[in-house]
Amino acid sequence: MRSLVRITAVCAAMTVFAMAQAAGEPTPGPGYQIEIVRESGAIFSGVAKDGETLLLTNLADGRLYRRDRGGQLQAFGPVLPHGVDVMGDPSGPYRVKPLGKGYLVAQGWKPANNDENPNDHSLLEVDETSVTRIVSSDFWNPFDFVIDDEATFVVDSGRNSVERLDRAGGKTTIFTFPRLKHQGQALGGLSPTEFAGKEPYEVDAVPTGIAERDGRLYVSLFGGFPYIPGGGALVSLDKSGNNSAAHLEVGGLDTPVGIAFESTGLILILQHGSFDQATGFLPGSGELIGVDLGTGDRKVVASGLNRPVSVAVLDEGKIVVSQLDGALIFLTPRR
Repeated sequence: MRSLVRITAVCAAMTVFAMAQAAGEPTPGPGYQIEIVRESGAIFSGVAKDGETLLLTNLADGRLYRRDRGGQLQAFGPVLPHGVDVMGDPSGPYRVKPLGKGYLVAQGWKPANNDENPNDHSLLEVDETSVTRIVSSDFWNPFDFVIDDEATFVVDSGRNSVERLDRAGGKTTIFTFPRLKHQGQALGGLSPTEFAGKEPYEVDAVPTGIAERDGRLYVSLFGGFPYIPGGGALVSLDKSGNNSAAHLEVGGLDTPVGIAFESTGLILILQHGSFDQATGFLPGSGELIGVDLGTGDRKVVASGLNRPVSVAVLDEGKIVVSQLDGALIFLTPRR
């Protein structure tokens, strides 16, 4: 059984995967056209490009999927642990990326309704039928990762850290994020009685998405409960590990859950949504924005998203977003 301390550390990250509610249709931002594809019963989490196919993870059945250019889905690989966590939210394979002749999968915390499994809270190598290697299970809640020529960098949302795994499986902590501070005044709109004072209120950083560019790791910080508006951030780190602090790149974000770089250098930031203490994350409040890190300019790529989780850049600037309601949102720049 997890201790109270460990539950406190992971609950914020687990809440990311509360079941989606009904919402209106997503809307493309200026300069984009949109296509929405829905798969009944799916709970899509990770999405990644693999040649001409799309890789997906499905928390509903613990499977990996390929989606070809014709839109056909095909399950492959092992059935990975899946179910609900201690908060009643879906858990299982969060992210997948191609690696050599196989695939690398970030497998989340043990579902509460399952027995212990060697694949829980692990980074896994899988092939077409099975888990071929447990790269490491020394995580609390590995949420996302990025692969370079020498190592894999993993965000552990439970430990609030970025971990480096070399090809032999050796693990080094690159950085552990301190708790984020908010003024009680800023939280007064959420609960005037609980946050009436001006004293600082601290929450877990909850790292979620990760991307690499020019020797730096970019990490989105979701921020812990009560998920105040503008309480999230995008930060960067030297991937060599020489970090006394994280560098703030973009502040004032609403629960950023995934990031990806466009070929132009613009970074895409996927915001999970706005939180209401009475009802949870508000349907249709998610948003995908593009930010120029040089100028700070922002643009809306898509709004009205319903519990979006992951974003990937495909060929010719096309973008895909996965949602927990089984929808895939394709965004194409207008030429």
